[in-house]
Amino acid sequence: MAEEPVVAQKGPYQVELTEGKPYFFCRCGKSQKQPFCDGAHKGSGIEPMRFVAPSTGTHNLCGCKATGDEPFCDGSHNML
Repeated sequence: MAEEPVVAQKGPYQVELTEGKPYFFCRCGKSQKQPFCDGAHKGSGIEPMRFVAPSTGTHNLCGCKATGDEPFCDGSHNML
């Protein structure tokens, strides 16, 4: 059975992404390299999400792990 994700921070991470480049978004909240995966999910039952950046520039990635638009922030942290 999967654990519940940990709220890494109550707000988005503003990160620079490169269009077409693949990234691994941390979904467990335990990574020390937020918002990206560092393997800390092992044994949690929660796997990282591989995604490809849609465009080059600054993007808001979810920090609360409750977004409905993974990996992007949708404002769900305002409801925590």
